[in-house]
Amino acid sequence: MTAPAPGVFDPGLAASVRRAGRGQQARALALVAPLLVLLILSFAWPILSLLGRAIHDPVMADGLPRLSAALAAGAPTGVPGDAAFAALDADLAAARENDTLFGIAKAFNANLPGARSHVVRAGRGAGDGTRASRAAMVEADPFWGEADTWFALRRGVRAYTTTYLLSALDLEWRPDGSIGNVAPDQTIYRAVFLRTFALAVTVTAATLLLGFPLAWLLSQLPARLASRLIILVLLPFWTSILVRTAAWLVLLQKYGLLNQLLLWLGLSSGNFELMYTRTGLIIAMTHIQLPFTFLPIYSIMRTIDPSQMRAAYSLGARPLGAFLRVYLPQVMPGVAAGGLLTFILCLGYFITPALIGGPADQLISNFISDYIGTELNWQMAAALSCILLAVTLSLSALLGRLLGGARVKLT
Repeated sequence: MTAPAPGVFDPGLAASVRRAGRGQQARALALVAPLLVLLILSFAWPILSLLGRAIHDPVMADGLPRLSAALAAGAPTGVPGDAAFAALDADLAAARENDTLFGIAKAFNANLPGARSHVVRAGRGAGDGTRASRAAMVEADPFWGEADTWFALRRGVRAYTTTYLLSALDLEWRPDGSIGNVAPDQTIYRAVFLRTFALAVTVTAATLLLGFPLAWLLSQLPARLASRLIILVLLPFWTSILVRTAAWLVLLQKYGLLNQLLLWLGLSSGNFELMYTRTGLIIAMTHIQLPFTFLPIYSIMRTIDPSQMRAAYSLGARPLGAFLRVYLPQVMPGVAAGGLLTFILCLGYFITPALIGGPADQLISNFISDYIGTELNWQMAAALSCILLAVTLSLSALLGRLLGGARVKLT
């Protein structure tokens, strides 16, 4: 068999190359497969499982099966007949025996605030035959004769619901099937989300104002001296965030070191209240986040040749014009990366607002923690997490598009 002439396509050789490439890809996949499985089981699956609770709440569906069947067979609106009341009485009696009554009451209260006590009261008297009819149950508690009660029950016995996602936006389902705002005295989450994003923007801007000049100054110094000075910027990385926050607890006291320094410098005539205030929280978060903003900017500035600015000056450019047209466009990927990283990290802050911020400075992460650790309301915590994740991803994508798309990267 003769070899093909130069420049002539050889199908056999091409097939061999493809087989060799597939073999290399298979070996590479086999090498990373254990790490991929570990990431899925320890990272992706727990997060997806938590977020799924935002729309999946089977507590009432599993705890009130007879009522669910009776409501499905009856009219879709209004107060149902005796069959539904008898089913509810039987389900509540069974729930009391199975110790699931309080769980059902808690789940129902999420759909209709204030309903928990009515469910517990009805459950205590259920099963004795005296409240197995509509008239008897309404006479014992008029709450069960209201249309809003049964509208919430019909929504609650569905295993999959959007109630929690709407509640996370201060919205609710109306009996006519529309979506509207909750009562003004129950509105809370919109303000918390706005506070969270406003604080993240403020801290990001503060770190940029401090980090950009510092990065430029160090980038102009000799490499050996700059590397030593960077250690001072990286010192916060060597201690945990809890220790750094505790240190600010000492510094921000009314008679702490920061107030004493301001008095000594003559910048104030009295002691400021910095603890448990928005100002103190911004100061502490800015200090903690400064390295995350500084490092991407500095890494870009070190790669810019100083001769570019001298060339711009020699061509007649003014210092400000040369900075805006030559220097700043090259630094923008680092600015965008550092600002975006700081912004995203600030959205998830928990320890610092909890220790330094006041009651009006708690962020959405503090509410998520309370729902998980204190109130054991995983559905509401998942709904708030979903909204926060969706808005964060949207803003990140928008920022990436505005600042150059593919150029925005963590350097």
